[in-house]
Amino acid sequence: MTRQASDPYTMFRAWFAEAVEREPRVPNAMQLSTVGSDGRPTCRTVLLKTFDERGLVFFTNHNSRKGAQLVACPDVALLFHWKSLERQVHVEGRVQPVSAEESDAYFATRDRGSQLGAWASRQSAVREPGSLEKAVEETARRFGEGVIPRPPFWGGYLVVPARWEFWQGKPDRLHERRIMERSDGVWLSHCIDP
Repeated sequence: MTRQASDPYTMFRAWFAEAVEREPRVPNAMQLSTVGSDGRPTCRTVLLKTFDERGLVFFTNHNSRKGAQLVACPDVALLFHWKSLERQVHVEGRVQPVSAEESDAYFATRDRGSQLGAWASRQSAVREPGSLEKAVEETARRFGEGVIPRPPFWGGYLVVPARWEFWQGKPDRLHERRIMERSDGVWLSHCIDP
């Protein structure tokens, strides 16, 4: 039976807060699945940096393999797995770049080493062993002690969800699965069998 539900952000906010308190390592880690222009899927771990009613935001190098795939096909899936809570959240939606201002604001909060690494890394490019460390050293000399601006090839993406699944592990594999899907501007919710 389908019924109207409160928005999924309320449920996600509560689950995420509990994960921050109880998940021992990196509660904001999420698996990002993309599809390239060749139609082949791939998956990797990225970090959720913020979320609100617009969607979920992560940051990366636009020139990376994932960046190219996000351009080729903006449809993505995210998966949070909080093993200690026996919970998963699966999100399907479309990705879009965040504003330059939002990317700048987040980049300014990163530690200096991460800022240097963003400039030095040609993410997904073939590189000789040890050359990344040399590139970081060269980048550090380039910027000296000054402010490090955000690289133009680095920034944030917003995942705008169309479907959420909240999965709660239960004994005897009688897991609870709650689906929330957007229909005509309203979030509809239903439970499905595990």
